[in-house]
Amino acid sequence: MSAPHTDVEQVEAANTAFYEALERGDFDGVSALWLTPADLGVDETYHDPADVGVVSCVHPGWPVLTGRGEVLRSYALIMANTDYIQFFLTDVHVSVTGDTALVNCTENILSGGPAPDDGEELGPLVGQLVVATNVFRRTSDGWKLWSHHASPVLTENDESDAPGNPDDSEGEDGPA
Repeated sequence: MSAPHTDVEQVEAANTAFYEALERGDFDGVSALWLTPADLGVDETYHDPADVGVVSCVHPGWPVLTGRGEVLRSYALIMANTDYIQFFLTDVHVSVTGDTALVNCTENILSGGPAPDDGEELGPLVGQLVVATNVFRRTSDGWKLWSHHASPVLTENDESDAPGNPDDSEGEDGPA
C-alpha cells in the first residue's frame, strides 16, 4: 500500500492507527496519537503537560475527561480490563479544514471478557454499536487526536424495552 498523500488520506491513516493500537493493547501507540504540549508549541517548563491543550474524551457512559493525563489514564484502564477488543469501522466520513480534521464513524465493537476458569479461551464475546467523532489537529509529526467522543447506539430491542414506549402494552402503570 502506498503512503497517504492527501490530508484526508493522512487523517484516515491516523484514525485507523488509533483503533489498531487499541486492538493491540498498545498504550504507547495510543499515547503517541494524542496531542502533546510540544505539538502545540507550549513550553512544558511553565505548564502542566497533563492539562495543556485540553484534549478531551467521552467514552460511552462516562463523563467528559479532559487533559492528556486523564484521557490516557482512561485508555490504560480500558486496556488493562479488556482481554480482547476488535473494531470494525463503518460509515467513516473525514472532513478537513485547514489544520483541523473531523472523523465521524460507527464503531462496530466486538470484545471479550475474562477467560473461564480453565483459561483455555476467551470469555463470552459481546458486540456493541457505537458512533464516534474524532477530532484531529495537524502537527509537525502528523495528525494527532484532539478529542474523541463515543456514544452507544440504541437498537430496536433497546427502544422497545423502554418504559412507556407506545409499543409497550403494559405502559408505566403495569398491565392494561
